[in-house]
Amino acid sequence: MIVQLRKSFFQVFTMSLLWIVLLLTFFYRGETVGIGYFWNVVGIAAICAALFGVMYDALWNHLTLKPLWNIAISSVLSIGGAMLGVLLFSKELYDLLLPWLWAMVILSLVLHTLGFYVYARIDSRKQADELNAKLK
Repeated sequence: MIVQLRKSFFQVFTMSLLWIVLLLTFFYRGETVGIGYFWNVVGIAAICAALFGVMYDALWNHLTLKPLWNIAISSVLSIGGAMLGVLLFSKELYDLLLPWLWAMVILSLVLHTLGFYVYARIDSRKQADELNAKLK
């Protein structure tokens, strides 16, 4: 499990870093970005990797918590990571989004709940089909 999570972390880290650098290339055209800001970009990629490469994989595939806890943990950590990433990207954008934090948490809870139940339904159908195929 640790090897798989480490591999997932570095895959997401690499793709996030490349994606953010690509976005900076298009949106900061003609501007100079200092090496200090590059460490912010590395921090954003590390946050993405920790959330999507490790936390979601471990939470939904390896840990055996109740669905309510999975939904609450994933919602709160994803909003927290997103806000930290926005803060590393731009303080002005963070200040603009901060008053909407509670709305984002509620929306995240709703969407994680819907996603969980849709995924659970699809997964249970898939497992039932596999079991039925083995019985034949």
